[in-house]
Amino acid sequence: MTQENELCVCDVANIIGTTNATASHHLRHLRNLRLAKSRKEGKLVFYSLDDPHVTALISMAMAHAQE
Repeated sequence: MTQENELCVCDVANIIGTTNATASHHLRHLRNLRLAKSRKEGKLVFYSLDDPHVTALISMAMAHAQE
């Protein structure tokens, strides 16, 4: 997975309109479920989807929602 497909916790929090702590909690839960993976760079943690099947499902759901 390339860095273009990653978001830091603060970016996810801004997108979903919540605090960094709440976003971090939910992202950690997704990581524990093996739906997301993380890497740490200094104090920042970057998350990305861990499974191409999950990526495909999300892409299909977003395309369907736009119809």
